[in-house]
Amino acid sequence: MRSFLTHIFGSSERRARTDRLLKAISAQARQPVFYEELGVPDTLDGRFDLMALHGFLVFRALRGKGRDGRTLAQDTTDLMFSAFDDAIRSLGVGDMGVPRRVKTMAKAYIGRSAAYDAAIDSGDMAAVEEVLDRNVYRAGEPPAGALGPLAAYVLKEAGRLKELPLERFQAGDLAFGDVRDGRSGP
Repeated sequence: MRSFLTHIFGSSERRARTDRLLKAISAQARQPVFYEELGVPDTLDGRFDLMALHGFLVFRALRGKGRDGRTLAQDTTDLMFSAFDDAIRSLGVGDMGVPRRVKTMAKAYIGRSAAYDAAIDSGDMAAVEEVLDRNVYRAGEPPAGALGPLAAYVLKEAGRLKELPLERFQAGDLAFGDVRDGRSGP
């Protein structure tokens, strides 16, 4: 198994960097505030949507970090989809259905990434809110006042992650902000 992973990810340190980064993305996507306060559905789809969003933010930042950044982004994307594959299998989906579901997830991720990229590049809060409404809440009704703080968080994190040095990504030390920072009130 080690030689297979070394073949895919290179050195054991390369694999360790990938593991650390995916753990940081996963930990942030699992923060209870997204589900409990912002009303993201605590379902397989809702969890996928938050993983996709946080993965996108990290991988977007890594695009500007040279070849090593792009390699880390690709390795982590591959590992993330391997984890999705494992999660689907653990739900009891048969071997024949798993590739189809992972392919559907990959297409959804690519579509969301393009939409998030365009909205963030526009710098338009309303565009970010709209893309989050469509992709995170999937045309459901987000709680009143949820889209603004989530959109502000996404814009802030996109800028903040862009400024982090590559070494922080390699260490899995992303120190995401708190989505509640953009919320008014207590």
